Amino acid sequence: MADLQTLAQAIHGCTDCGLARSRTQAVPGEGAPQARLMFIGEGPGFNEDQQGRPFIGPAGQFLDELLGSIGLARPDVFITNMVKCRPPNNRDPFPGEMEACSKHLDAQIEAIKPKVIVPLGRHALAKWFPGESIGKVRAKPRRFGGLTLFPLYHPAAALHNGALRSTILEDFAKLGDLLRAPEPAEQPPRDEAAPGPAEPSPESHQISMF
Repeated sequence: MADLQTLAQAIHGCTDCGLARSRTQAVPGEGAPQARLMFIGEGPGFNEDQQGRPFIGPAGQFLDELLGSIGLARPDVFITNMVKCRPPNNRDPFPGEMEACSKHLDAQIEAIKPKVIVPLGRHALAKWFPGESIGKVRAKPRRFGGLTLFPLYHPAAALHNGALRSTILEDFAKLGDLLRAPEPAEQPPRDEAAPGPAEPSPESHQISMF
């Protein structure tokens, strides 16, 4: 398994889609190598393309504020995007561009092994739950394979619609609650010869992360 530095080098040298021709530089992402929490946005903007760092424009400033509201800072988490190069004029990434970049994101997830992945906005959500609305599934933990996802509105949404600011702050508070939830106690191995308690019904299953 490659480490994050090796993956970043591969991303900087990637030419697998047309975004490589228009970028100033790739933006692999940054943060803690073993972060419990991983944020995934859409793609780099102008400032990110210039400096090679994710979420450093106005949306990134709001993300910093949101992290602070639950007692975290950038060094505590890992922040990246669906595509690692800026789409021209900040347009939405094309499906082929996201597909070309998916191997880099998958490798980062495998290297970090975060406890919770936070898709920010509909494009990131669609990697795991295509066709679902971010407005309907936001701020609810979802399981996908061995991953726990907690979709949220992209911070940029509050820049375009100020009424969403309080909603996003409330949703982040729920993320903080999820992170603070105690881990379930480890159960001793069951004696297969002895009858055990009845399995809970699917309806009673709840996610408890920590």
